[in-house]
Amino acid sequence: MTSEAHERSVFEIVGADFFVHLVDAFYDGVEHDEVLLRLYPEGSDTVGARHRLTLFLAQYWGGPHDYMEERGHPRLRMRHFDFTIGELERDHWLMHMATAIESVIDEVPEPDREHVTMQLAQYMVNSAEHLRNK
Repeated sequence: MTSEAHERSVFEIVGADFFVHLVDAFYDGVEHDEVLLRLYPEGSDTVGARHRLTLFLAQYWGGPHDYMEERGHPRLRMRHFDFTIGELERDHWLMHMATAIESVIDEVPEPDREHVTMQLAQYMVNSAEHLRNK
């Protein structure tokens, strides 16, 4: 890991396309997961969900505030409250996200991979647990 990695945002390290690829890899798995698909009002049509998650993650990790401009404050718990999210749903979500991270991490410069992987993984685990409501 470079000493600059701690000084630069994850977005500065990975760039916008990384989040597009991460979210695409994630939803490629979700689209075939019956446990998670029942949580999506559009079912396997994940075009809107892909767009929203890409904007959210890019903004969260230091990118442009496009998500905020389009949707307002993230209010993740509020936005997910109507969906029953228990341990099973959390675990399926994390499984697909871990697979997605693993599939795109080679896009990150070698010296920064460990740092980015740890930052993403820690955030995803914490967020998935935070959104559990059952």
